[in-house]
Amino acid sequence: MKKMVFSLKRRVFALLFLGTLAATLFAPTPAAALPLAPEFTAVSLDGKTVASTKLAGKAYIVNFFASWCPPCRAEIPDMVLLQKKYESKGFTFIGVAVNENEPSMRAFITKNGISYPVVMVEERLIKAFSRYIEGGIRAIPTSFVVNSSGRITQVITGGRSKEVFEKIIIDALKKPVTHK
Repeated sequence: MKKMVFSLKRRVFALLFLGTLAATLFAPTPAAALPLAPEFTAVSLDGKTVASTKLAGKAYIVNFFASWCPPCRAEIPDMVLLQKKYESKGFTFIGVAVNENEPSMRAFITKNGISYPVVMVEERLIKAFSRYIEGGIRAIPTSFVVNSSGRITQVITGGRSKEVFEKIIIDALKKPVTHK
């Protein structure tokens, strides 16, 4: 009987320990622990300034892509639809065209009905965002999700479906809970 009680105590302890460990590992990251998005300024292909300061209070996704990239091309129609749906709620995509020339990118934007800002990649944009991903930006598409508090909540490498992007956008638009 004594062995059973001891064994039961060990099991309870182990379960409590594992439960605490799991709660710690899978607890939501406090907003203050999320990194601030980098400051940047660029001129979109339609001649407008795109700047982090102008995006203050808005949620956005900076998407490094290319017209010749199959996963990039696959996710663009969904991004166009989501831009239309969530723009009025304070969200935008920002496309960063990688290894492209302006004339072909302008044609690609028109052909695909892209309504969100697209900028040509610059070394300073790559440097600004590369520090948030181990090894830097090495693949496209790579997307940086910035919530309405200006913090990077996710870095995504590879294409995503409309459903996944929509969930990410909804989460990014949520106002952070403040505790008094």
